[in-house]
Amino acid sequence: MIPVTSFAGKTVAVFGLGGSGLASCHALKAGGAEVIAGDDNADNVVKAAQAGFITADLRTVSWANFAALILTPGAPLTHPAPHWSVLAARQAGIEVIGDIELFCRERRRHAPDAPFVAITGTNGKSTTTALIAHLMRVAGYDTQMGGNIGTAILSLEPPRMGRVHVIEMSSYQIDLSPSLDPLVGILLNISEDHIDRHGTLEHYAAVKERLVAGVQPRGTSVVGVDDGWSRNIADRIERSGKRVIRISVKNPLADGIYVERETILRAAGGARSEVARIGGIGSLRGLHNAQNAACAAACALALGVDLDVLQSALRSFPGLAHRMEQVGRRDNVLFVNDSKGTNSDAAAHALSSFADIFWIAGGKPKLGGITGLAEYFPRIRKAYLIGEAAAEFAGTLGEQVPHEISQTLDVAVASAAHDAAASGIADPVVLLSPACASFDQYRNFEIRGARFRELVTALPGVKPVV
Repeated sequence: MIPVTSFAGKTVAVFGLGGSGLASCHALKAGGAEVIAGDDNADNVVKAAQAGFITADLRTVSWANFAALILTPGAPLTHPAPHWSVLAARQAGIEVIGDIELFCRERRRHAPDAPFVAITGTNGKSTTTALIAHLMRVAGYDTQMGGNIGTAILSLEPPRMGRVHVIEMSSYQIDLSPSLDPLVGILLNISEDHIDRHGTLEHYAAVKERLVAGVQPRGTSVVGVDDGWSRNIADRIERSGKRVIRISVKNPLADGIYVERETILRAAGGARSEVARIGGIGSLRGLHNAQNAACAAACALALGVDLDVLQSALRSFPGLAHRMEQVGRRDNVLFVNDSKGTNSDAAAHALSSFADIFWIAGGKPKLGGITGLAEYFPRIRKAYLIGEAAAEFAGTLGEQVPHEISQTLDVAVASAAHDAAASGIADPVVLLSPACASFDQYRNFEIRGARFRELVTALPGVKPVV
């Protein structure tokens, strides 16, 4: 745990008592603050009380003595309207911040030079975060990984020299971290997402930009420049005097790191050199994972990791569950779990990685549906549509792609497995990459992916991929 000493002797309101909120309560108390905790979920309030914290309905208490509101990222800060607790804090004239802001303040107080890597982007955050943490562990660093992936940041060990914190950040978390200042900041990409929470794509991009614009004076901003939003961000940061490493998987760069023929290359001053080869690494299959690997390599190099160590560490990366996870193989049919593909951009990365796809898609649809995936339709041998989006997706696929409305995942897996086996294709792939949120049928994408894995492994003759 990281004790938060910046509010010692003060009273702090904490709203939202899930994993990160409860961790914030413990960290604040350990640092000498008094915590008044609240949540709209009664069960979470009970858990906080059982853990020894003062709880209250924050609507009914005076905010005059609060020094700050520590807000869960799940509560809206600005759009579609500020959460009621945000309005109460503003009326009282107190700051509204999140748990990562508390971490940043403690780091500045006690170990300002301790390595801190922050990663954001519309797609690829979790894989890149896990890959960087893997690279740094193999390189011999004491590595702490958390944030939007896995462990709440304040539950990690405190910053110190020789210990690197590798932290995934959503746009919601960035919004609550006004003094975010990583040593290495990484922006992978920007595409339309979470507009309901940010109002416009412009505002969403501006929030993402803050992570890489805020790097420390001697720090490094790593920016994927294959989309216009990120390209403009890289240019602005460079003009501000910060060090920028541009990343591309689509075009060679005169200055930066790019991928060509499954090789990561570094260009500078008219010369180029090989960084690492990623061909044949199953956990880094596809152009999107090439971008993740290139950004992770740029980060590792910025932190002083040796090229030989980098290459070895890339090859030993096991990958993440629900992100292009190779669940099993039955004869020549490969089953891939990409349940994390919750929007069309993420699904595009998966669809671009294979040639003959029996595609399971659907769930709670997002704006735009799958109309933007038309260029990948020739790769799809048949689609199996589930959840609320099934009828909409069927309309988009029309006569271009054979499809059936399976409605549920168990029906889709059985049908796709049968059709792939009977297809006579050399290397068919049954791919779950839903291009949708899971909330119509599953509580989260992890549960959806776990169910897919369970259904696949129960099929007769399925063996693990080695």
